[in-house]
Amino acid sequence: MIPGLVERTVAVDGSSVHVAHGGAGHPVLLLHGFPQTHLAWRHVAASLAADFHVVCPDLPGYGASAPPPGDDPAAYAKRVTAATMVALMRELGHERFSVVGHDRGALVAFRAALDHPGVIEHLAVLDVIPTVDNWAALHGAGGVFAFHLYLLAQGSGLPERMIGAAPDVFFGHFLDTWTAEPGAIPADVRAAYLAAAGTPAAIHAICQDYRASAFVDAGHDQADRDAGRTLTMPVLAMWQDPGEVVLPFDPRQLWASWAPDLRTRVLPCGHFLPEERPGEVTAAIRDLLGRQ
Repeated sequence: MIPGLVERTVAVDGSSVHVAHGGAGHPVLLLHGFPQTHLAWRHVAASLAADFHVVCPDLPGYGASAPPPGDDPAAYAKRVTAATMVALMRELGHERFSVVGHDRGALVAFRAALDHPGVIEHLAVLDVIPTVDNWAALHGAGGVFAFHLYLLAQGSGLPERMIGAAPDVFFGHFLDTWTAEPGAIPADVRAAYLAAAGTPAAIHAICQDYRASAFVDAGHDQADRDAGRTLTMPVLAMWQDPGEVVLPFDPRQLWASWAPDLRTRVLPCGHFLPEERPGEVTAAIRDLLGRQ
């Protein structure tokens, strides 16, 4: 449970979304990443709820949210998930809102901002780049660090069978190696993540999510780029300091190509920014929203 928030299940688009929400004021949607649940926002949401109405759902197929109807990777396209999140916010009474996403959630937030510019007032994306840019950047030894992108996108149930043999080992690998802050993900939260991700249904949903990125989402991004579409709202992009690692891309340059009104932050931590640097993340979100 996130202090100050209540949990409920909301019927949306023929499925159900589990959500924790609370606080009063401007609505802010917080979208988690892989392999997590809405608990990833426990520190940030509790702080923001003092001044905003925060909404923290489990993405479809993750946590306690049902998978989308239909067993096809296209049902997990970020365009579809973004539309589901917009419908969720409408069910909660919010026609316009700001959205903050980390990792997979940031890809959903990015798509929501592109597809629903009249709805999204501010966008923040944490430690991710757009799908089409990500695939273009992965080559050579750099692909080793993103092996899961290739594994999870395989068809024929292969990754489901491999991960299902030892789900705690597989998902625990990322929780343990992607963080630079000891204790940022305490044992009880880590256990909750592993329990949520390790069921056969969740493993399949996660694989479908990554298949959608490989075979659907990149095409949507490329079509928008070819059409010259950009983000019309203020955008914040934050990512971890890579240290001595030489990235095969420049995050600032990539996001600037999509976001004319861009601000950036680089934080000294690992991948899980909301859990490793919640104070800095919260302050940056408040600055983006113009409410200190």
